Amino acid sequence: MQALTKHILRISIGLGTVLALFGAESAAAAQALPPDAEGALARLDASPRHGEWVTYDAGGGDMVRAWVTYPERSDPAPVVVVIHEIFGMTDWVRSVADQLSADGFIAIAPDLLSGAGTGGGGSETLDQQASVAAIQTLDRADVNRRLRAAAAYGTALPSATDRVGAVGYCWGGSTSFLFAVDFADLDAAVVYYGGAPEDGLGDIRAPVLGLYGGDDNRVNSSIPRAEQAMSGPRQSFEPHIFDGAGHGFLRAQSGKDGANMRATSQAWPLTIDFFRTHLGDSN
Repeated sequence: MQALTKHILRISIGLGTVLALFGAESAAAAQALPPDAEGALARLDASPRHGEWVTYDAGGGDMVRAWVTYPERSDPAPVVVVIHEIFGMTDWVRSVADQLSADGFIAIAPDLLSGAGTGGGGSETLDQQASVAAIQTLDRADVNRRLRAAAAYGTALPSATDRVGAVGYCWGGSTSFLFAVDFADLDAAVVYYGGAPEDGLGDIRAPVLGLYGGDDNRVNSSIPRAEQAMSGPRQSFEPHIFDGAGHGFLRAQSGKDGANMRATSQAWPLTIDFFRTHLGDSN
């Protein structure tokens, strides 16, 4: 009986170890993706990586506030400019930047509402409705000037390489596409559920990765235009449409009966592989 008890105890301990390892692997897998909006602040609070607010001059004294995060690595890192949604700068955008740094990149997320808020502030002074209204007043040329300055700020950091990409979400996805039109030195652009520009697509030289929810035809109806216009031998547009997922799936991962989470689990690895291919191996 004593021997049997010891045998059962060994099995129990072994099973506990397996379950603990499985739990650790599941947690690690979850950490390999950005959080959803609800989990953003907790992820930021738990992050071992360095993140800081900076202010850079986008020209003529136009001061832009930005969140910068750094990877933990021993060599210089490529830079990714993170373009926020129509909601302005949020904890979720900052958490996406942190995940990019977990994947090996320096990430800089400018608050493109800097100066447009109450008392000359930025997104931090506006509620969601006011942020949406303010975003719609922004001038394309001013936005791209600020993004170019963010790219210059990032690549000038001592810990950075000279390779720079951009990624944007919703309004930021469309803006990332427009940035690729206007910024010839961009090395790669990722568009999350953002519409393609009406013109200028033939001028894009950076490779573009597009990631779209299947239930988002308002945006997806612009994909054929981009495919046709970017069919030249020196251009690359790679769209992916995830069945059943909705607009904003990376932020709302619990939505659409699991389809948003499935889209997230496919889209984020595509994003990282794309940046590693075009900006250089991040590790």
